[in-house]
Amino acid sequence: MKITDVEVMILSLPEIVERTDGSQDTAVVRVTTDEGIVGIGEVDSSPWIVKAIIEAGKSHTICRGLREIVLGEDPFQVSRIWEKMYQGSIYYGRRGAAIQAMSGIDLALWDIMGKAAGVPVWRLLGARWRKEVRAYASSLFGDTLEDTGRMAREYVDRGFTAVKFGWEPLGKNAEYDVALVREIRRAVGSGVDVMIDAGLVWDAKTAIGMAKRFSEYNIAWLEEPLHPDDIDGYARLSSATSVRIAAGEEESSRQSYIDLMDRGNIDVVQVDVTRCGGLTEAMRIAGLAHDRHRPVVNHSFKSGINIAASLHFIAAVPNAFIFEYCVSQSPLRHDLTLQKFEVIDGMVKVPEEPGLGVDLNEKTVATYRVA
Repeated sequence: MKITDVEVMILSLPEIVERTDGSQDTAVVRVTTDEGIVGIGEVDSSPWIVKAIIEAGKSHTICRGLREIVLGEDPFQVSRIWEKMYQGSIYYGRRGAAIQAMSGIDLALWDIMGKAAGVPVWRLLGARWRKEVRAYASSLFGDTLEDTGRMAREYVDRGFTAVKFGWEPLGKNAEYDVALVREIRRAVGSGVDVMIDAGLVWDAKTAIGMAKRFSEYNIAWLEEPLHPDDIDGYARLSSATSVRIAAGEEESSRQSYIDLMDRGNIDVVQVDVTRCGGLTEAMRIAGLAHDRHRPVVNHSFKSGINIAASLHFIAAVPNAFIFEYCVSQSPLRHDLTLQKFEVIDGMVKVPEEPGLGVDLNEKTVATYRVA
């Protein structure tokens, strides 16, 4: 079997609003083989940059577009292909958008392998530690305290036993920040886990103070309160509070995660398979976390492709314990794949179908495709 084509499709809502909401657009990667098997992947990044990185021509040996690198390769040689993409883009890559773009191709290759073998991807990853996983509702904050509380209560009424809220307007007013956390806890009661995503808004001293104030409301973790480059700040924060500190969604490649774990001393390692280099690199990162006795969770704020790939990842990782389930109302989140992955009694099932277990909704693709 050989790879014959790589296509990048950019999908976008008609209007992109000024809010940190990754479900407004996406890059879908489709890899075709000479045996007619097609794999799909997704990238959480700027779709236009991803398209350029994949479709670029050759400048020289270590500065090439990813499509050119993988054409003609056997998709079952996934680790070899990953290394070829890494080395072939090293001049402009090694981190960031290049690794993110690699993620989409890597996921599509795992999808192809599963379809060709007639097995779900978790089986190819070597283990299934769980058939279903506890899911938490992942949401942005509401426009008001009342909106946020109402949303939290609705998620619990839908069966979620854990909720997370994040980003805007956190960081503008400390008293309002505390009021938001207080309102969420009031709305969901004492038996529901609450996580807070600060969205990179504080320095270390501020984060230490806010973590202590939030701890009154028994939050399960405080996520990404610092700039991702502030590794020393993470170390100070982790040592100064009993609240678990989560981070990792901004990272690409295992080297960055090693810094976060060994120098930053984070407690919860967040891995996005559409950002970190795909399932190939995600499994390496999870292994490094397991060696350090750190739990791993997914980051997922895109479409059903990300949801499916993340479910296979979490199923195959022994040190995973909960699943981020984006509850954005974007049609790209809910309608891009024919499969929906419903949460029932707080749990979401791992796919059993061959490959990633998802099919594109071509009507949604046609409606929102812009390139």
